[in-house]
Amino acid sequence: MIKHFVRFFSPGTLLSEQTDKPVKKWDTKEALKILPNIEERYGAKPYGFCFVTYARGDEDLDSKQTACSGMYYIDAKVETYEEIVKRNLPEEDVLRSNMKINEIKKVVTNGPNSKTYHFCVPLEDEDVILS
Repeated sequence: MIKHFVRFFSPGTLLSEQTDKPVKKWDTKEALKILPNIEERYGAKPYGFCFVTYARGDEDLDSKQTACSGMYYIDAKVETYEEIVKRNLPEEDVLRSNMKINEIKKVVTNGPNSKTYHFCVPLEDEDVILS
């Protein structure tokens, strides 16, 4: 048995809130249709989503995740380490330090039209920015 899901991520207090919804296949158009109906605690709206696939064999008691896509970020802005260092904002001291120590070259943050709380996460090679 194989099942596909879209997993939405919304800003949380310490970690991102996650909501999984079943889908027929990995389809960004279908995920974007579901997106407006997702709301987490305190009215947080998703900043992105990924697709996951779970499978279970005839002899398996539980299913396990067998595949996961990169993230699809919604109305997000990509910023480089150099840009963040150049503007040198005091409130970004920890961000600059974390990026340097962990060798993070780019982060994704809220875009200008974002309808959710602030978020900032590393941008991975397989990630996609949706406008």
